[in-house]
Amino acid sequence: MTTSFGASSSVIPTDSNIQIRCYNRLRSSHSLALTRNLRLFPVPYSSRSSIVRAVSTPIKPQTETKRSKVEIIKEQSNYIRYPLNEELLTDAPNINESATQLIKFHGSYQQYNRDERGGRSYSFMLRTKNPCGKVSNQLYLTMDDLADQFGIGTLRLTTRQTFQLHGVLKKDLKTVMGSIIRSMGSTLGACGDLNRNVLAPAAPLVRKDYLFAQETAENIAALLTPQSGFYYDMWVDGEQFMTAESPEVVKARNDNSHGTNFLDSPEPIYGTQFLPRKFKIAVTVPTDNSVDILTNDIGVVVVSDENGEPQGFNLYVGGGMGRTHRLESTFPRLGEPLGYVPKEDILYAVKAIVVTQRENGRRDDRKYSRLKYLVHSWGIKKFRSAVEQYYGRKFEPFRELPEWEFKSYLGWHEQGDGNLFCGLNVDSGRIAGKMKKTLREIIEKYNLSMRITPNQNIILCDIRKAWKRPITTTLAQAGLLLPRFVDPLNVTAMACPAFPLCPLAITEAERGIPDILKRVRAVFEKVGLKYNESVVIRVTGCPNGCARPYMAELGLVGDGPNSYQIWLGGTPNQTSLARTFMNKVKVQDLEKVVEPLLYNWKQKRLTKEESFGDFSNRMGFEKLQELVDKWDGLIKGTSRYNLKLFADKETYEAVEDLAKLQNKTAHQLAIEVIRNFVASQQNGKSES
Repeated sequence: MTTSFGASSSVIPTDSNIQIRCYNRLRSSHSLALTRNLRLFPVPYSSRSSIVRAVSTPIKPQTETKRSKVEIIKEQSNYIRYPLNEELLTDAPNINESATQLIKFHGSYQQYNRDERGGRSYSFMLRTKNPCGKVSNQLYLTMDDLADQFGIGTLRLTTRQTFQLHGVLKKDLKTVMGSIIRSMGSTLGACGDLNRNVLAPAAPLVRKDYLFAQETAENIAALLTPQSGFYYDMWVDGEQFMTAESPEVVKARNDNSHGTNFLDSPEPIYGTQFLPRKFKIAVTVPTDNSVDILTNDIGVVVVSDENGEPQGFNLYVGGGMGRTHRLESTFPRLGEPLGYVPKEDILYAVKAIVVTQRENGRRDDRKYSRLKYLVHSWGIKKFRSAVEQYYGRKFEPFRELPEWEFKSYLGWHEQGDGNLFCGLNVDSGRIAGKMKKTLREIIEKYNLSMRITPNQNIILCDIRKAWKRPITTTLAQAGLLLPRFVDPLNVTAMACPAFPLCPLAITEAERGIPDILKRVRAVFEKVGLKYNESVVIRVTGCPNGCARPYMAELGLVGDGPNSYQIWLGGTPNQTSLARTFMNKVKVQDLEKVVEPLLYNWKQKRLTKEESFGDFSNRMGFEKLQELVDKWDGLIKGTSRYNLKLFADKETYEAVEDLAKLQNKTAHQLAIEVIRNFVASQQNGKSES
């Protein structure tokens, strides 16, 4: 690929007000150039691949800077090897603290079952890295086998389009890792202080913009993949299982025209210290916000011309979800526009942003080490100027974009190449039991590939039209139903794993959300909201925000045993940040908060199209709190029966009596009966 850098008369922007700082000892041990400050001289853009004037990043005079314990562990690890390599050889079921930090870079977390008392039974969670959520037939079947042979018998789909495999014992780690690698999968960089999995719309649509977005996501992932070989040394004795990289990726990684690289280092972008914290990137096309674009460190949006030909990219920076309870200096944040770059420059622009964070992100206190805090502290203007020094040119103005939409891609759809794809709802992303067995049967029988969505669902790809009927029938028999048979609340809901294995969990999330959704649905019925109306509900067991609860219309964030913070104000298209509404709400008291809010939403919304999130923001939290505090329950007789489902009051009351015996509502029981009937009678003729 030939990279264009504008007119030859253009020069590198210099700004005397921008002082790019570097934490002491960040430099690669192999780089002599990082021992001094360098001035960036004006150079024609066309010289990027020829004359190198700036050979390193400018740094402040060396003074001893406080560093976190993890920074010291990284520095002493010989590029993420020691002491993990020694710890894996011991007979102990666990590894020490330093190795626990390092194994994250390899895509694994050490865990123990928190439901057990009297000791800790250690195991490891492995997370794959699947740019765009793409999973080959071979890799899916391998993961399915590994879950049964070495895990807890389930697979979990994550909110970043990856698999999580829980319950792997230390003695089996090398076998499991090796199996994933030999199936052309990887866990490298799925965790740790580096670029994580790169998101992109999972839909396998044969459209120029979607294909270009997915190709770009894969190229960014390749650009920012560690190069020093520690992963393959550890798990497959140094044998390499890497696919060929595109020339433009290799060229962008090696380019040092503007001082981005560590010279003579096995990690030219990361050095010995890698990044200050995790780093998240998503790529998408206009209108498609299936990736929660504003929650990422970098959001990349394809910009096409009137003929649908991709021309370049809009860039957002500074998004992120994690925070700490009762520490207001930590916060979730939406990304904000940085600028536009031509399509030929995207890898250089992304690299420049990453290097700006590498050099300036805080390494003394990990609570403040994400890019969002750097952007917040500096402001977007100063941040843009700093990035431009590493990028080598000015960003163009941000291009206007249409409104965002959340797209689930559930049900049957045309791919655009004569084949179909089918999106399947997977509650909380947990593939288990009959669902797991049926998915394997279909994927194996029809030799299908699949994709994981950022909403924890599955897409089966490249399905011939003749296969639609038998596949639909088989899926329905396993409870994998067409979207019109899935509760709308479940379609947009998400939860993190939390208990029993996550060491950070404060309360339940995945195990608690099924009951929470049923109870919210019961409130819907009680206040007279229709079945096809919905709110975006997300639940996490701690404030780290893995299920992105701070973008939900109704977010529940664990803040104590059986207790949640309530967040309100997100919107269905994931463009508004929610805010804290109430603290320490016990799960058993949830209706005391939700019922008055939903009742007043139904009664006081401006139009039927006004979402719950928009209603919450318009009313204001002070007024909403007043409504909750003064709520005495519904006035008797205000409930409405769903006449579409129950033709008369007597039928409703009869079903209600039966439902109470099963701790369900009448509507839930009726829908369950209908679903079971549909599954038994399904003949494959139904359309999505």
